[in-house]
Amino acid sequence: MKNDTTCLRITVDKDKIDYEKQQLILKQDMFSEKEKLFSLLGSEVRLKIVYLLLKYERLCVCDISDILCMKQSPVSQHLRKLKDAGILFSKREGLMINYYISSQYIKKLSSFLD
Repeated sequence: MKNDTTCLRITVDKDKIDYEKQQLILKQDMFSEKEKLFSLLGSEVRLKIVYLLLKYERLCVCDISDILCMKQSPVSQHLRKLKDAGILFSKREGLMINYYISSQYIKKLSSFLD
């Protein structure tokens, strides 16, 4: 016996449907931004990096590598992706490059990880 589930509306709320279609169009930029953020944070390593940077504010790749028990090269690749997306910035201090989260993302990422 085949059990097909179908939508059986009695009435169509055309106003609601049209309104929500318009809202989705108007909020497209927000959806694109959130999708980009979720995509980047879909990597466990990048999620851990963001967590560490929220906790310590600034870390160098050496510290992050040691904490994550990873080689610097793959950690650097993850940092590059986050930096290219504008989520992280870096600042050279002597021979060290410290990474930190962009001020516009701190609150968003903090609430995401709470």
